[in-house]
Amino acid sequence: MSPLSGTQIHLSRGAQSATLATVGAALRVYTVDGADVVVSFGEDEVAPAFHGMVLAPWPNRLADGAYTFDGHELQLPISEPARNTALHGLSCWVDWSISEASSDAATLVLDLAASPGYPFSLRVSVTYALTDDGLTITTKARNTGATALPYGVGFHPWISPGRGSLDDCTLELGANSLVTVNDRLLPTGTTPVASDMDYREARTLAGSDLDDAFVDPVRDADGRSWARLTRADGSTVAIWMDDAAKAWQVCTGNHISPASAQRSGVAVEPMSCIADAFRTGQGLVTLQPGESHTLVWGMALV
Repeated sequence: MSPLSGTQIHLSRGAQSATLATVGAALRVYTVDGADVVVSFGEDEVAPAFHGMVLAPWPNRLADGAYTFDGHELQLPISEPARNTALHGLSCWVDWSISEASSDAATLVLDLAASPGYPFSLRVSVTYALTDDGLTITTKARNTGATALPYGVGFHPWISPGRGSLDDCTLELGANSLVTVNDRLLPTGTTPVASDMDYREARTLAGSDLDDAFVDPVRDADGRSWARLTRADGSTVAIWMDDAAKAWQVCTGNHISPASAQRSGVAVEPMSCIADAFRTGQGLVTLQPGESHTLVWGMALV
């Protein structure tokens, strides 16, 4: 009998340990010296709020599940009925194949089947590798078909507050602009970060209620943008994304289901585009036949 989260892949390197689950190519567990870096979920449990999953071929929400590409009007299934959106792509609830695995790295692959709402041939591979600098995740998508296709990708790690609560944590996030949204959490524009939505310097998460995208990332000399969650014990989870990632999504989980998971961590999500990119074109990647797109991000406990 297979566990609900799929086949388990265990990785270790020094003090680091990670467990991957093949459903959604999820990072199910990541610890350093036994301390949780991400909020884990059970081997025989359905990931409660997309925990650790790869979001492809689009992250976040697509209004009405409808979009036009290359002159064709396409309709995807509605997976978030309350907001009438198609949420977080098509790869989350699919069992990925294990392509390679060693003691400290593994690659999972998905050949996404063409469907009426996404009639394209797409191969996505994700490699999780433990290194001396932490965990690095490399995701490559390739158009294996004969026509161009639309593409975006995101990731859904819930970062653990450690032994304290989220109210005991501070968040620092390198982004200059906030995406404004309507009551369906669909983008309406952008505005410079200001006041209590400016996380360029660390600020407390006490009393926070975030489900917001941030763009115009602040980047270091290597092109990386950083987010840092500092916990009550003084430890910091540092998350970075390369220049293929154009946005951060941050969610404190105040309203997720089940209620027991609410505010158990904070989702800090690297994304290649924000919500509704299939409709607006903002940040959308168009892959021609044979073309590839690669995004790299990672995290460490420091």
